[in-house]
Amino acid sequence: MNIKTPKTSSLSEEFSLVDDILYLNHAAVAPWPNRVVDAIEKFSRENAAQGSKYYPRWVETETHLRQQIQQLINAGSPNDIALLKNTSEALSVVAFGLDWKAGDNVVSVAGEFPSNRVVWEALAPKGVELRKTDIQCNDPEQALFDQVDAKTRLIAISSVQYATGFQLDLVRIGDFCQKNNILFCVDAIQSIGALQFDVQAIQADFVMADGHKWMLGPEGLALFYCRPERREQLTLQQYGWHMTDAFIEFDREDWKPAKTARRFECGSPNMLGIHALNASLSLLLETGMHAVEEHVLANTRYLFECINESTQLELLTDTTPGRISGIAVFRHRNMDNDTLFSLLTENGVMCAQRGGGIRYSPHYYTPRETIKRAVEMADIAV
Repeated sequence: MNIKTPKTSSLSEEFSLVDDILYLNHAAVAPWPNRVVDAIEKFSRENAAQGSKYYPRWVETETHLRQQIQQLINAGSPNDIALLKNTSEALSVVAFGLDWKAGDNVVSVAGEFPSNRVVWEALAPKGVELRKTDIQCNDPEQALFDQVDAKTRLIAISSVQYATGFQLDLVRIGDFCQKNNILFCVDAIQSIGALQFDVQAIQADFVMADGHKWMLGPEGLALFYCRPERREQLTLQQYGWHMTDAFIEFDREDWKPAKTARRFECGSPNMLGIHALNASLSLLLETGMHAVEEHVLANTRYLFECINESTQLELLTDTTPGRISGIAVFRHRNMDNDTLFSLLTENGVMCAQRGGGIRYSPHYYTPRETIKRAVEMADIAV
């Protein structure tokens, strides 16, 4: 399959991974594009030389970042976007903001990343049950729906399963939730930045994702989308100067929470992270998420081909059209995962142990030669 390289930016100028590193670990922590390094360096030098002299300009960057995120996920307004520390914090805002009643339940997926499991399990003292669905079946979405009853308040899932790369049909789930008056919460950390994502098309109430994976940004900054009509349904658990309606009027005592999603941001913004994520998203948006997704999926399919050509490796990831993402998981037929993982990492292959095997996760810019070499390193006769 021949897919043209994006014309908006020279990938060789944007990414400077050394030759002995084969980076296939974007589902964990991504390397930064050079424009992110430049943005951080410029911000740091400006701060060192002039302190906060240009803080109003920093706020303009923060405003621009919200607009970028709005475009990235097709939110209705930048006012729907909060900038939080991480996905876990955003999930906690939802879990501990809703007015639960004893006997309520949350329907989710078995094998979710702990961020999207622990937070719901922590509601047990309130009498809330977490129902974990086995989606290794012919109709995963129906399996979720079969767990729902009159006491189901919310369906909470990851858009892409971190351990397998399996992609759920968010449009179908969102439609079900809408018709059955159930809240829909999506941990999109394994989608946003790799795949096109539309919060309105999937009718999500809440979406969250860190910037340090497919968005190619730093740790410590995450987006939190909250559907406008749900904002005041979440009881606030954190308070501070930045979440008030007139937050720059420091002496005002008749405060109230902001009407926008800023109400979930209790304190000072992470300006360093904001400048970095603003830079990384500029690359993705210049390239276009349609092109990014096309390249990510093409790289994943090429990875599948390389693995399937090996007599030593067994592909574990579901290759059904519409179910694949940027993740492929495989195992060696004659070598345990610990041994293979150690061998790979010692030889510069950046990957992870997940889903009963080794997880490779190339991005849109990853060269085919990198993918081929990384599979060849795993394809070892024992």
